[in-house]
Amino acid sequence: MPRTRRERTVARVPRSDALLPEYDRGAVPEGLVTRRALRDMGLSPGDNRGPVAILRCRLCATRPNWSCRHPTRGYLLRVDLAKPKRIPTLAQELALDRAMAARSTCSRCLRRYYYCLPLHTVGCCDPCAQGYEPTPGTYVTATAPVTHRLAA
Repeated sequence: MPRTRRERTVARVPRSDALLPEYDRGAVPEGLVTRRALRDMGLSPGDNRGPVAILRCRLCATRPNWSCRHPTRGYLLRVDLAKPKRIPTLAQELALDRAMAARSTCSRCLRRYYYCLPLHTVGCCDPCAQGYEPTPGTYVTATAPVTHRLAA
């Protein structure tokens, strides 16, 4: 049985009536960047109270009279309002490490793997479930019991 096509309704808004100013790629004024660019600079949005402009998608660059309504558009934030990223404390890193240890430690063989295990569905690591010996490069080999592995 063929699927019925859902009718798409695109709300076209003239570019002059758009709520935020829109810029094409390569024509963004100095001081406006996307959230990803802020992250690459080591900054967080800080005092930005939402986007101040829209970075138009590549398709809308060919339609200068219409506002961009596609999900691939980007939102631009001001760099001067951004703040440096916070650095986690050792207690926060220890809590994150314990949480990741709970997700990556097998309940049967007690090996801690470098990836998260399917503990909710399978209940143990794949070697224990399938009955074979795991590859030594996939789990943490330690002579003493590892209590924590801090990220920093």
